[in-house]
Amino acid sequence: MRTFDQRLTAAAQRNDTLLCVGLDPDPAWLPPDLRSGDTLQDLLRWNRRIIQATADQVCCYKPNIAFYEALGPEGWTLLQETLAAIPPEIPVLLDAKRGDIGSTAAAYARACFQVLGVDAVTLNPYLGWDGVAPFARYPDKGLFVLCHTSNPSATALQDLRVGDRPLYQVVAEQLLPRAPNVGLVVGATYPEALAQVRALAPDRWLLVPGVGAQGGDLEAALRAGLREDGLGVLVAVTRGVTRAADPRAAAQELGERIRAIRRQRRSEGAVAGAPRPDRARQELVLGIHELGALRFGDFTLASGIRSSLYIDLRLLVSRPPLLAQVAQAYGQILARIPCHRIAGVPYAALPIGTAVSLATGIPLIYPRKEAKAHGLGQTVEGKWTPGERVVIVEDLITSGGSTLRAAQQLRAAGLVVEDAVVLIDREQGGAQRLAAAGIRLHPVLRLGEMFAILRQAGVHLPEELG
Repeated sequence: MRTFDQRLTAAAQRNDTLLCVGLDPDPAWLPPDLRSGDTLQDLLRWNRRIIQATADQVCCYKPNIAFYEALGPEGWTLLQETLAAIPPEIPVLLDAKRGDIGSTAAAYARACFQVLGVDAVTLNPYLGWDGVAPFARYPDKGLFVLCHTSNPSATALQDLRVGDRPLYQVVAEQLLPRAPNVGLVVGATYPEALAQVRALAPDRWLLVPGVGAQGGDLEAALRAGLREDGLGVLVAVTRGVTRAADPRAAAQELGERIRAIRRQRRSEGAVAGAPRPDRARQELVLGIHELGALRFGDFTLASGIRSSLYIDLRLLVSRPPLLAQVAQAYGQILARIPCHRIAGVPYAALPIGTAVSLATGIPLIYPRKEAKAHGLGQTVEGKWTPGERVVIVEDLITSGGSTLRAAQQLRAAGLVVEDAVVLIDREQGGAQRLAAAGIRLHPVLRLGEMFAILRQAGVHLPEELG
């Protein structure tokens, strides 16, 4: 028996779409030409009309069980007859948001998968793995766990901090490793959260509601959520199709928009032969942005340059996991550079330098920013020997002035300085100035690349940033 993932992938490829249409029969919206006085039969005809009009335009149908339960006992029959009308090659995701423990969760799972025979279900993770496990025991079925939903007040709970991370990320990290058939629900109205979740779940399917009536941006959602293979996102739309004057035309229009965005994304990846940024780099950039380290306004930088962007990497000390990720990125570059020691530039780069030293085992020294008027009067702190090779560790570079001053101080002490590693190169001439002084710059990230990743994740940036 094929798994839900296999059936969904096959349907998406066969119809060349990621569209998932909801089947939520609300009597208040029943089309006038279907009103005969027999509400249940009228609603069934409505569902069948939508299915017949869109079966070759979708990869999944998503009935929301609440609309059927609200109709009383007959609603259950309506749901079963609706499911029977769906072509067998199209998988069905039951939007039930079940969440309970023990025998209750097991009973819910039997109702969904054995009685109704649907292929997947949405689940509420608030009770932890206990509420998900009975569903996961059906390995051929799909589970979509609420992670970051599309409703306006979602952030009130889902963005609460758990240590250094928002709750929705903890949900993903806790549940994804438990079973391979766990997917996540992330609203299109929060593309930055969608990108963060995609970084945590690079291979899973994500159910993405909120496009259309809720105002989610389809392009931003797809750019943030698509997998490398161009799949992995179920674009859930209900009212935009079912309440349209022509449901087929509405589904076709959405399908073409989805295909156009996917084509554009593929072509962008092929331009200049440049690969897409790997997930670790995307996660790093998004983490820096989420930290609030990128400030937009009117600033005068330490170099004297006026800028509409200020980058405050001193904030990294308040997010230990992100600082550890930064240190790892520095370490990957330092592994290619022969050196005896690293030298942090006061003050912002000193915590980074300490983290890098702990992560790599390379000893840390640092040049003092001001002369010491007492004690030994040293200008370079730490243990070192003249003639040793030292790599400067800086947080970011604009004109390169502070890096050059540190290099001059280290060289004056008899140390060899030919390389500098920086987290962010603002690409404003600093690399060229360092090169003129005999120093190679090795940036972890360049500002242009960061902007591209943020825009891909749906983050709005001021137009003047280019």
